[in-house]
Amino acid sequence: MTSFFNHQHELIGNTPILKIDSLSKLTGSNIFIKCESMNPGGSIKDRAARQIILEAIDSKQLKPGMTIVEGTAGNTGIGLAVVAKSLGYESIAVMPSGQAIEKERMISFFGGVLKLVPPCPFSDQNHFYHTARRLAEENPKKYFWADQFENLSNFNAHYKNTAPEIEKVFGRDLDYFICAAGTGGTIGGNTAYLKKVNPKIKTLLVDPKGSGLHSYLKTGEFKSEGTSFTEGIGNMRLVENFKQAIIDDSISLDDQYLYTVAKYVSDHDGIKLGTSSALNVAGAFHTALSAKKGSNILTFKCDLAERSYSKMNNEAFLIDKGINLNKDLKEYL
Repeated sequence: MTSFFNHQHELIGNTPILKIDSLSKLTGSNIFIKCESMNPGGSIKDRAARQIILEAIDSKQLKPGMTIVEGTAGNTGIGLAVVAKSLGYESIAVMPSGQAIEKERMISFFGGVLKLVPPCPFSDQNHFYHTARRLAEENPKKYFWADQFENLSNFNAHYKNTAPEIEKVFGRDLDYFICAAGTGGTIGGNTAYLKKVNPKIKTLLVDPKGSGLHSYLKTGEFKSEGTSFTEGIGNMRLVENFKQAIIDDSISLDDQYLYTVAKYVSDHDGIKLGTSSALNVAGAFHTALSAKKGSNILTFKCDLAERSYSKMNNEAFLIDKGINLNKDLKEYL
């Protein structure tokens, strides 16, 4: 008998793992993606959204009638909208303008209220993070601030759920875990758990240009160079969730690399990748090139490719960003 659930948030998690055949054959190692795009809100951020809300309800920080507010580049706002509605709450997503239009539409589509603010540096008090925080602090009886960067419920979502799902499939046979970071909850929770159960696993951060996390791990200082069209990935400050991560090494990749990998996977496997998923898979491919043949390498397909359609499938946009649409992936071998 097929089981049933009472609330949509119960469908989050237990996502399947898929081997990318083309890249595995090309590199001689097994490259896998955990398909987080199959969560109800279409991304891995559904997991953090659910954990943040459920733990806030348990601790009575979130009470009936309150509205959840968060600053987001898109996916967390969508996840919060999905879980909030599932549990009878309203949500507000404060988002910098200029993100993919698909994400803006999905927040409203799932019942969240979208508040757009101009993009600006974190030091500016009009930054989306500060705007969301201020909204909640000015009326704490009405608003609950999810605070995904500092709230360790984000970390817990992956330490308690995602990583144990991975262990159930691979046991101790996973050689590499590759992950990009924004808030750090995903890489934090997964690496902390996977390192505990399998100390031999190698954990790597893949960072886009324009982020300072790669520099921080290498030198202890946040420095960046270049820019990236990825969204919600990278950081220029140390936050509580990222502090929990246990990372062996890091790599920094440019947009050309991730686009070329994504196009190859699309052409050969029919797997479509959004910008952040493309960065993850590019990191896995880059790692496989120097890994021992036959290694098992896992990363995340972290959201729906359709969410980046206006960027990854927009030739005019890509050309404007300096992307060579015809670059052959084998040039990286």
